[in-house]
Amino acid sequence: MEEYKIPENLYYTKEHIWVKIENDVATIGITDYGQKQLGDVVFVDLPEVGREVESGEVIASVESVKAVSEVYSPVSGKIISVNEDLANDPSAINADPYGDGWIADIQMSDPSEVEDLMTAEDYKAYLEEVESEEEI
Repeated sequence: MEEYKIPENLYYTKEHIWVKIENDVATIGITDYGQKQLGDVVFVDLPEVGREVESGEVIASVESVKAVSEVYSPVSGKIISVNEDLANDPSAINADPYGDGWIADIQMSDPSEVEDLMTAEDYKAYLEEVESEEEI
């Protein structure tokens, strides 16, 4: 399996979204694996600040040279900020998926939803499963 960056201090979803929790704010973005599957990102449709979202709801879309992919919120809450820099430089998702490539901050309305997310270990195991299915 190709080596992907999977920081230990984050949570993950099966849709290849990472989540960083600080107090009751979840910062989200696309994982290293996700951005490599997308290819070169050319446009990001950011969510609207102030919007209330439910876990699993589409909040943004990312357009790459290969496809348009939807970004699903991993938690419920209110979008309190978005990464405006992606409007001018969407390639930050490819260059620095866990840093400058972040997409949005969500004020969580139910912090217990974090329990439904994958740890780094769980996500590694999930990726191994995905990669082995692709080889069949």
